[in-house]
Amino acid sequence: MDNASKTARQRAREEITGEIITAARARLAEVGPGELSLRSVARDVGMASSAVYRSFPSRVDLLTALLVEAYDELGSATEAADPGGAPRDRWMAVCRATRAWALGHRHEYALLYGTPVTGYAAPQDTVVPATRVIVRLVQIVVSADPTLPQAAATFGAEVQGAVDSIADATGATVPVPDPEVIGRTLMAWSGLFGVISFELWGHLVGSISDHDAYFDQVALRLAGDIGIT
Repeated sequence: MDNASKTARQRAREEITGEIITAARARLAEVGPGELSLRSVARDVGMASSAVYRSFPSRVDLLTALLVEAYDELGSATEAADPGGAPRDRWMAVCRATRAWALGHRHEYALLYGTPVTGYAAPQDTVVPATRVIVRLVQIVVSADPTLPQAAATFGAEVQGAVDSIADATGATVPVPDPEVIGRTLMAWSGLFGVISFELWGHLVGSISDHDAYFDQVALRLAGDIGIT
């Protein structure tokens, strides 16, 4: 729906919702997701709590909106960074964009990949936004038509859920790789986010002198393990 076809009430509602989300993100940076409350956000935007509840009936709804927005921002950043062309160049560009977004959005990254919020279970609404990075990585791997290095064991039924999720997320626009490729890509994905998390939370202090160079080395080696050369 474009702006011309929206009613004044719809536009006002979207504006209010945007103000609430902005205030919630600021509050998130101060207290973290565990202490986020609708009442505190209402105070920050100068609204009655009842007005905030009309947009977000519960704290769960607000957290879900924050998750979806952050996942979509991360997904958009990585997709925009994909230059096309050689798979190795695409892989590195997407990996670097993922890290750059995390370093520039530490609190949002912590919401997505940090300590789970007690009592909160992310609903189905978050699944597609949450898979945007891994789907892009899988698409790059598919385009590389990789020859996998020898492994002691191969992935199978244990990653079928990931195979199905990626097939659903791509809408069969690209061929879904076999479980071994999916499993190795998941390993790479978790490894990349592990390095990013260790950097953000200070676990590499004293071990790594050049974070940029170390991350690039990890990303390149993980690419090689999937057969991107």
